[in-house]
Amino acid sequence: MTLILASASSGRLELLRQTGISPDKVEPADINETPLKNEPPRRYALRLAKEKAAKIAGRNPESFIIAADTIILSGTRLIGKAENEAEARKILKTLSNKRHIVITAVCVMAPGGKKSSRIIETRVKISKLTDEEITDYIKSGEWRGRSGCYALQGRAGLYIEWLNGSYSGVIGLPLAETLRMLKGLGFSPPPR
Repeated sequence: MTLILASASSGRLELLRQTGISPDKVEPADINETPLKNEPPRRYALRLAKEKAAKIAGRNPESFIIAADTIILSGTRLIGKAENEAEARKILKTLSNKRHIVITAVCVMAPGGKKSSRIIETRVKISKLTDEEITDYIKSGEWRGRSGCYALQGRAGLYIEWLNGSYSGVIGLPLAETLRMLKGLGFSPPPR
């Protein structure tokens, strides 16, 4: 059984390896991630996860595929990835001392095209960040390429006041749900 992780995320790869499962291949799916007009955030995340899985399955029809997408909502506002330090500072100030929702959608496809998908929501509260803390965090570079400009498993973990939901989902791959989907589709992990 070949397993492919359709992601460039080192966090997702590391999470999967923590379960004792190492994918046979990591193959990021390069898709257009622009939200559709009036697309609700949960539907958007799920659509992206499904499109990523389908794209990789198209090239690897005999493999199991895991694809995921993580987005952040502050109120009803979608918080994306910053393109530069100024945007990162603005996003971190927006999330400072507030609750937000992290939505991770996962799609698992089996050989033959059968699939299973889930949306996992986690509520997170970041402490009040000083300008100095934001500057130091931006200098670390950890914000690059991350929704909400933070990595829970990294330095940003120091600023998380509380979390209600899936820790691994915030990193980008809700493990319990992903493993259940894999098993439900017939994937047997190799013995440890």
